[in-house]
Amino acid sequence: MNGRQSARTTTGRGGFPGLRAGLKGAAVVAAGLLALTACGGGDGGGDASAKGEKSGDKAAATRTVKHDAGTAEKVPAQPKRIVSVSVTMTGHLLALDAPVIASQATPPSVITDQQGFFTQWSEAAAKNSVKVAYQGFEPDVEKVLALKPDLIIGASSGAENAEKFYDKLSVVAPTLLYRHDDVSWQDLTARLGKDLGLEKRATEVVAAHEKRVGEVKAAITVPKQSAALVRDNQSAMTVFTPESAQGRLLTSLGFTVLEPPAGKGETQGGRSDFAEFSQEKVADTAKDSSLLFVSHTPEEITAATARPVWKDLPAVKDKRVYDLGLDTFRLDYYSAGNLIDKIEKAFG
Repeated sequence: MNGRQSARTTTGRGGFPGLRAGLKGAAVVAAGLLALTACGGGDGGGDASAKGEKSGDKAAATRTVKHDAGTAEKVPAQPKRIVSVSVTMTGHLLALDAPVIASQATPPSVITDQQGFFTQWSEAAAKNSVKVAYQGFEPDVEKVLALKPDLIIGASSGAENAEKFYDKLSVVAPTLLYRHDDVSWQDLTARLGKDLGLEKRATEVVAAHEKRVGEVKAAITVPKQSAALVRDNQSAMTVFTPESAQGRLLTSLGFTVLEPPAGKGETQGGRSDFAEFSQEKVADTAKDSSLLFVSHTPEEITAATARPVWKDLPAVKDKRVYDLGLDTFRLDYYSAGNLIDKIEKAFG
């Protein structure tokens, strides 16, 4: 059993409908819920300073946590009922053995199970009896309220960015929102470990991953050409930067990741990990680079490389086109492990 498997066993796009009527009443109920579930001291504190009741009851200890949408007080030092309002963040939480009881889900697709959970961690979600909180990218505050969480965790980047709902969610329970686009999944895991009191588990998860990276790096032969990390969008092409989670992982395995084309490409929601450029501009920049496709079916890769702008590239002629897997658009502990497996098979 490799390090990634061992860590697993010891552990787990869309319309924007309006919020339902009646949230005013729900907020009153939620205020009472907050008083019941998040009792304890919450004044002052640093990034994650724990404070207990005067009685010294450790179970009632809370902390103040600075996150990417502000500062949350009365965060349980040892949460028991976490609801994730970000399907991206759920994978990170499951890898930490965090007590996730329910998660946002996306409409089912080729990268999810039938519930709308990402395939890379859907098995872990089932093992931990994680329920679907709601489906879609806009938080359903009423449904979150009904789950009686003592902590809500979500994203402040990506399609499921919940910043504009932060105030409503915070009435239900202390809420922490994190960017996941401009950090490695390892750094995000370490930060979550610190904020949730799961530092030891976070260290174990990252260590297992790094061990696996070292083993595979020693066992593969990396091509001398740079690696272009791309995603075909029919009329354009997304290029992942060397600083993206995917780029950092490939770099750690010994690859030289191609810089995006010169000039400013189109980004989504201010993301810094990838940008979109014209097919022609990407092809011209790629030149002799190997092509590593992120989140595609084999059929889609075949169709993309058959286009006139791509079919004569050295990488296509020399068969240096690689499939990194459907689950590699969002990297967490699970999908990063799957990507490493793909690299080992292709370059071992």
